[in-house]
Amino acid sequence: MSLLRKERLETKLAGYAVGAANAVTDPTLITKAQEYKRDTASKLRAIDGEDVKKKFGPGDYHVSFKIDGEFSVLVYADGEAFHVNPGGTVRVGLACQKEAAEKLKAAGVKRALIAGELYYHKANGERGRVYDVSRIARQPSSKAELDDLRFGPFDILELDGAPYKFIGIRELWAKLEQFFPDGSRVIPPETHWLKDGGEIAKQFKTWIKAGAEGVVVRSEGGSFKVKPRHNLDCVVIGFTESPEDDRHGMIHDLLLAVMRTDGLFQVLGHVGGGFTEDDRRAFYADLKDDIVASEYVEVNDQVAYHMVRPETILEISVLDLLAQKTQGSVTTMVLNYDGAVKRYKIVRRMPLVKLISPQFVRRRDDKQVNAIDLRIKQITDLVEVPDTERDAGGASLKPSAVLKREVYTKVLKGATLVRKFVMWETNKRVDADDFGKEMGERQRQNPRSAADIEQTAAAIERQRLGQTVRQTRRVGQPAARVIGSAAQIQGCVPFPSFWHDTLAIKTDPSAQPESQACQFAMNLTNSGQSATPALRSLTSPAIASGPLSRLA
Repeated sequence: MSLLRKERLETKLAGYAVGAANAVTDPTLITKAQEYKRDTASKLRAIDGEDVKKKFGPGDYHVSFKIDGEFSVLVYADGEAFHVNPGGTVRVGLACQKEAAEKLKAAGVKRALIAGELYYHKANGERGRVYDVSRIARQPSSKAELDDLRFGPFDILELDGAPYKFIGIRELWAKLEQFFPDGSRVIPPETHWLKDGGEIAKQFKTWIKAGAEGVVVRSEGGSFKVKPRHNLDCVVIGFTESPEDDRHGMIHDLLLAVMRTDGLFQVLGHVGGGFTEDDRRAFYADLKDDIVASEYVEVNDQVAYHMVRPETILEISVLDLLAQKTQGSVTTMVLNYDGAVKRYKIVRRMPLVKLISPQFVRRRDDKQVNAIDLRIKQITDLVEVPDTERDAGGASLKPSAVLKREVYTKVLKGATLVRKFVMWETNKRVDADDFGKEMGERQRQNPRSAADIEQTAAAIERQRLGQTVRQTRRVGQPAARVIGSAAQIQGCVPFPSFWHDTLAIKTDPSAQPESQACQFAMNLTNSGQSATPALRSLTSPAIASGPLSRLA
């Protein structure tokens, strides 16, 4: 029985096809890839290449070449092989998959899940990057280009239907080399057993010169990824004050941004390390008088940043840049600074990166606030980030269309309660990944004082402006998930005097047609008592059950 639904695959080039998560018959394959990536990432500690000698004492260390590629799980069953990644992409028809299937079959393996890196091998010996893999796998220009995609296996998740348990790294690597001997397109990463930090440091420098992304070190003490640091120029757009009494008048950390090609600022992250106490005092003295207004609120450790004029430029160093989460791209807010009114305005969220181990290096008084000195290309030269060339501010999105709107009231203890339900088609799925196809919102008015309602609404509006996803629990169909809030929807302005309780749900596209309507969870109040939470569709008449009165 095939694990693929081939009718749901899109052919990109003769014999090569790509599909979404619903192209596999076993949905747990994607889940296993996600869980493995999440668990492995949490255990793999990052170390600066300059610190290797002092981090590793005498011992036995398994050191492997770190490939710059896309993490994927090779799925093999009864002679058929394909790749899945944590983002839910399915790829089939690659030459490396054919080679892997042949070798696993020759080894007597019936089924297997093998973790590794899908990477691009350049004939000229230059280092292939992860964005090369993404470009070729997404839209290959030739079969020869596809054939240069290779697979570097480094772990076995399952073997013949059972979780693979090994005694140690030696046994695991022996098994990988047994499965994939003398491969041309499926090759376990080069490895060495080394004795101390000095030997690791020497091998690290050799492999970095040869084009490695870094090295992976495994030992009884844990697993580590050793990488060189990268320096970036960015502008300060906010700061937090130190909360300790004895550090009054010092900054705690700084909020940073880079500049897109369209001239807009995009939040890069924050830096709190590398400062001396004199640095912290100096930055506080310089920035405290530069505070400006902002529609956007960024929070760190439950403390909101003071937003400041984008004038101070820094150089920072980072150990790593992560462009992908377990599910999808890392996104940050794009902002437009209006110098005339001294205010940041929200544009929209766009893909960027998460900074790993950022450290302050120095001020850059020789740099200017422009799209060259603060260019976003500093990041895309290191990792693939989609849509960085796109005009975030000028993107024209189609208006949403209301599909259903109903309002109900109920009198409770002399007070009138109001419930509003709205469902709409966003018409933006093609143009913007952060919009769902169908969205739903529930609004509830409580009998509070006018001042209390205004304060609550204002707090919620601030939260909406700074947060894309309000909730992340599953609702309805097994694959349904919350994907956004009404604050993202053009032409759908939240009612200012209502308490908002918003859910935006995407249902499983493979589900039955009757479940395709946007669905949401709600609690209906019945005679002052909370009813059992019920799942309703806006198109269902059951929504009006109980002592609720419908308004026009």
